[in-house]
Amino acid sequence: MKKKDILEQLNQMETDELKEQADSLKESLFRLKFKKSLGVGDSVSDIRREKKTLARVNTLIAQREPAQKGKSKRAKVNG
Repeated sequence: MKKKDILEQLNQMETDELKEQADSLKESLFRLKFKKSLGVGDSVSDIRREKKTLARVNTLIAQREPAQKGKSKRAKVNG
């Protein structure tokens, strides 16, 4: 998948889905690193790709959380 396609797909996800995606990426990254340490297959490019995707997911989560906190504070003040 191209970077642009991945970004579009991640932008369409809800925050909870992004957190689940981050967890699965962390697990996948762990498995790839483990395989690399065993010397099974060439997984350096896979590790790099997973790291970048995880960073993108974490960035989106960080951008969305302050916005959601601001909305809930306004609802309490106005409500």
